Amino acid sequence: MIRMKLGLQMYTLRDDTERDFEGTLRQVAEMGYEGIEFAGYGDASAEAMRDLLQDLGLEAFGSHVSFQRLQENMEEEIAYLKTVGARYVVCPYFTEEQHSGGEPFWRDIFKQFTEFGERLRKEGLQFAYHNHDFEFASRMDGEYIFDAMYSQVAADLLKVEMDIGWVQYSGQDPLAYIAKYKGRLPLLHLKDFRKGEPGAEIDTVELGQGDLALNDIIAAARQADVEWLIVEQDHCANPPLDSVRTSIEWLKANGHTG
Repeated sequence: MIRMKLGLQMYTLRDDTERDFEGTLRQVAEMGYEGIEFAGYGDASAEAMRDLLQDLGLEAFGSHVSFQRLQENMEEEIAYLKTVGARYVVCPYFTEEQHSGGEPFWRDIFKQFTEFGERLRKEGLQFAYHNHDFEFASRMDGEYIFDAMYSQVAADLLKVEMDIGWVQYSGQDPLAYIAKYKGRLPLLHLKDFRKGEPGAEIDTVELGQGDLALNDIIAAARQADVEWLIVEQDHCANPPLDSVRTSIEWLKANGHTG
């Protein structure tokens, strides 16, 4: 059983990084996060980013890369991520306009995911996909889209980055889904939310302030050989830097560090 590391998805701090990328990263490191998952690189060159991360003792373990960039700028992404030492390249999202295409859309996506995975594997990188809730809203070949994706794309070409908040929000059992993908689940987005009115948008909150059984989820993640627990909060009612500090302090207080 490996020791899980604590990471932060930088999308949470998108407004802060837009103002001051380096200063924001310095605060993230000071809080005790061990690594980051990019959601853009600001204007920093790969070499400058590598040197900054080394100075701060932060590991760049992965990056969210849009489907369009994967199609059109794959070689640039490969070069950047190899320079900064990242391993995981994650497709983060499809728009409603895209995924409303139904089964034909997804069959084409699975084919392209196979191609992406093969290309990245040749470079020593690993491809993964990050879910929301729409992957559980329809089925294909008798399975939710989420499960069909991993049935139809080889395990060595596509890993799971499971957003456990969205899994629960969609009405699924987080613990069962973590166990189901043991061995294929290196990255787990740890997200908390409060259940609102039926049909209401997800209300993401700091860890420990919502409805998820986070201690049980983290225990299940450990059993499933998850490598990185990744804090992400889509929208913050408080200043985002305060929110991610609150979340890591909750993790420390509950024995999930070290």
